[in-house]
Amino acid sequence: MNEYYDYDEALKVNRERKRKAAALKRKRQAQIRLIKRNILCAVILVALTLLVIQFLRHIVPDISRQNELKQEMVLADTGNYDDVITVVQEKPTFRYALKSVMYKEMTDTDIQSPYIALLDATDNEFIAGKQINTRIYPASMTKVMSLIIAVENIKDLNETYKFGFDELNYLYIEQASVAGFSVDEEVKAKDLLYGLVLPSGADAAYGIARLAAGSQEAFVELMNEKCDELGLKNTHFCNPSGLHDENQYTTPAEMALIMKYAMSNEECAKVLGTYQYTTEATPQHPQGISLTSTMFSRMYGNEVEGVTIKAGKTGYTDQAHNCLVNYAVKGDKEYVTVMAAAGNRWYVIFDGFKILERYLP
Repeated sequence: MNEYYDYDEALKVNRERKRKAAALKRKRQAQIRLIKRNILCAVILVALTLLVIQFLRHIVPDISRQNELKQEMVLADTGNYDDVITVVQEKPTFRYALKSVMYKEMTDTDIQSPYIALLDATDNEFIAGKQINTRIYPASMTKVMSLIIAVENIKDLNETYKFGFDELNYLYIEQASVAGFSVDEEVKAKDLLYGLVLPSGADAAYGIARLAAGSQEAFVELMNEKCDELGLKNTHFCNPSGLHDENQYTTPAEMALIMKYAMSNEECAKVLGTYQYTTEATPQHPQGISLTSTMFSRMYGNEVEGVTIKAGKTGYTDQAHNCLVNYAVKGDKEYVTVMAAAGNRWYVIFDGFKILERYLP
């Protein structure tokens, strides 16, 4: 009796063990299936997100192409060039650029600049860089924004500004770079633009500020309003020249966007792309003042094969160190490079060459 009893109990225990094992196996298999489904869903979601980002970037038409098409339509319909001018003067849209899905973090040991941004201005995305969203002092790269505000607010470039002793004396005390305008000299706005950019003249910056807005304070307000208009969240200006101020800052990324915007304006692009210029004669300067671009003069004619550097602006203060923003073209693509806080004025020039040579597609 005990023999049969023990056998039945053993059989029952064995069946229960098998049942529990089977249940546990089914539970584990269900968990594995759930994990696989979650992983698959995550992969699909990431892929769809990337596709949407690329789709949105390319579905928004470039404003310049829109204007070209509108011009063609107007000319075809009316043959009137005046109508075309009206179309061209439409205010351009501006989109804040983000990092490309193929963005590369720069780790080159022979590139000296600690802060770099490389913007594909055609596709409006950053393709490479180093600490692109870190705040930097812009130094005289500030003058790119000053140029924008001047061109957009001075209606007549033949309008003149007369320099006073106090403003010029202040700049000499501060040891700011100047174009060389003199006390009581009356200078046309056009000459001030070139004096602002080519030799990085702080005298021209303050003259332009008063000519465009009535005062430096009002001009700076316009500069910061433009930052808001462009959606720049990490840029703020306190003066038009780039003289050091703790509260005057930008980032490599946002400085690149400012340069891109400037180059969309024909007058700004012309000034930023000029190597040498001579101002009109005045009683103080009968031969005019010969101005030379600080960027182009330091390039010594060097170029990167297949790439043309068309424009740029240097910068330097003791706190900002050496900075440069340049604008280059390769094939049908346009690029902006920003380099900041380099220890030597030549570093930013040759860093720019290396970046354009190595990181452009």
